[in-house]
Amino acid sequence: MEFDRKEDRNLCAELLEIQWKDNDGTAHSEFVTLDDISRTGLCIGTDLEIPTDTNLVIKYPGGKYQGRVRYCHAIPLGYQIGIEFDPGYTWSPRQFRPSHMLQFRLKEVKPRKS
Repeated sequence: MEFDRKEDRNLCAELLEIQWKDNDGTAHSEFVTLDDISRTGLCIGTDLEIPTDTNLVIKYPGGKYQGRVRYCHAIPLGYQIGIEFDPGYTWSPRQFRPSHMLQFRLKEVKPRKS
């Protein structure tokens, strides 16, 4: 699996609602688990496969984000979906702080010299 990480990620756990329309224009709404979040996007876990480039509304307590599906990978218990926020939508912990969150930074590990 290949991941394009432009921002530091914050591992978290939260139940959110997403809404979208399929290619036929049928509206869908689903509760999903928030896995991680950054300034420019988030990753969710769900039972449903949602095609790449699908536009979504992500509702959190007190507000919403809009974005589009960047990837949808099958995992043992469903799908992991990466969502990039639309211009004008940026996450901030002052605006929305998931109930359970762990901040971390990805860093390159250099091999030891023998």
